[in-house]
Amino acid sequence: METFTKCEQHDVNSYSKKAAIKGGWKSAIFIIVVEFGERFAYYGVSGNLITYLTVVLKQPLATAAKNVNLWHGVSAIFPILGAFLADSFFGRFKTIVFSSLTYLLGLVMLVISVESIPLEHRLLAFFVALYVINIGEGGHRPCIQTFAADQFDDRLPEEKAAKSSFFNWWYLGIVLGATTSILVVIYVQDNVGWGWGFAIPAIVVALALGVFLFRKNTYRCQDPVGSPFTKVAQVMVAAFRKRRLLPENGWGMCVKAEDTVIHPLAHTNQFRFLDKAAIIDETDVSSGKSNQWRLCTVNQVEQVKLLLRLVPIWLSCLMFAVVIAQLSTFYTKQASTLVRTIGSTNFQLPPASLQVLPGLTILTVVPLYERILIPTARRLTGHPSGITMLQRIGFGILFSILTMTVSAIVETKRVRVATEHGLLDNPKVVVPMRVWWLVPQYVLMGVSDVFAIVGLQELFYDQVPEEMRSMGAAAYLSVLGVGSFMSSALISVIQGITGDKWLKGDNLNRAHLDYFYWVLACLSGLSLVFYVVLAKGYVYKEVQRDGEV
Repeated sequence: METFTKCEQHDVNSYSKKAAIKGGWKSAIFIIVVEFGERFAYYGVSGNLITYLTVVLKQPLATAAKNVNLWHGVSAIFPILGAFLADSFFGRFKTIVFSSLTYLLGLVMLVISVESIPLEHRLLAFFVALYVINIGEGGHRPCIQTFAADQFDDRLPEEKAAKSSFFNWWYLGIVLGATTSILVVIYVQDNVGWGWGFAIPAIVVALALGVFLFRKNTYRCQDPVGSPFTKVAQVMVAAFRKRRLLPENGWGMCVKAEDTVIHPLAHTNQFRFLDKAAIIDETDVSSGKSNQWRLCTVNQVEQVKLLLRLVPIWLSCLMFAVVIAQLSTFYTKQASTLVRTIGSTNFQLPPASLQVLPGLTILTVVPLYERILIPTARRLTGHPSGITMLQRIGFGILFSILTMTVSAIVETKRVRVATEHGLLDNPKVVVPMRVWWLVPQYVLMGVSDVFAIVGLQELFYDQVPEEMRSMGAAAYLSVLGVGSFMSSALISVIQGITGDKWLKGDNLNRAHLDYFYWVLACLSGLSLVFYVVLAKGYVYKEVQRDGEV
């Protein structure tokens, strides 16, 4: 059950429907500002990280790629701890403030490591700063989106409808921050200096935090409700203790009065072995008191079922995350080998600046999706959102397969051009091929994000128990984190099998990056088949209807 305090307490009944929705959006906009700052800083650091590691710190390409993937992975795994602390002890608002300050500290340390640390000690100082940033990410990322969504009250149908639309516009705000950073910060890093290139993100985060705190007395804040893992453990233990108990030997199912005050979850037939945790037996009756490690409510059991249903979906989306990981590693090195001048001018695009293209694609596609695709699909399917969350994710995985296919074809052409001009052994010479050949794979990556990333965000917010929504956000982020780890592991496996033939660190022209992309395309195809089978059997969350027991 959601318990709100007033960072302030909001009496929703005192608002008109229109005013309530307007107030929710106004608060959400201020929260989007701090997320804009965090995304701006994150992409300012990560977007060109492969270049800093290979050019300044002189790491081999494969080593640098694995370090980038490891850092991305940790930044997406830490939110599990941050979400646990927020939901259990501190609440989302306090966690956001503390993590934003930690994030700012990491950015300042990054500037110091670049400007004031001797080159021989810079590697250690640089990575320490990077992982302090990860600690800040760990508290910020699982809480900020959930905190913004909390500004819309599910008890009001109009606000609940506004929340569904909010997820699209939220992601649009994230992309705007990332796109702005890639256009501005990466240019500064390549043409002005790395010190200023890392200082600008620090300044933006400080300003965004100030804006966020300006409205602190108007936010709806959910109180921490204790460890969510305890409730899960109680159901598992109670079901195990009663594993031999048959329903006909019990006294019925446990439904406490407080479970009927809110809208309890409807009973489902999946994972029926867990239902035994809610069966009342003679020991429960004779004890005269409730032992939560032996008897759980039906609603508590159904909450655990929600989590178990999400596990297979989580697993089937990992290959999608592996594909996403290529954006900030090998894609950037591909761009660095091509002609990047614009027209007849001498201006050269920074290799990492092409990462702006998925963002620009998303900025274009999301309004079209919201204004055209959803209304059209709604008329065809009758579904309130046009297509379901799982269908949306499935389309995203499909586009990721197309992305890798196009990437492999373009890389094959790049190597062929290098061969025709005798550049196979001259990796420092620019291949006479325009960088615009890479545009389709970046655009497809953006379209894939619109469907899969937003779908995952909404699924892991909507389909978890209300008091565990920060954990739901962390679970979605962990998909991306584990995907980054898998990308690093896959690079190591490929190197172990082929030596340096596929992923040659010092000469991309002699490598076979196209083969690596084909492997990812095939693995993603298998992942899509796995996903479709699992998605067809998925049961969405449903609350009890009035009068239902």
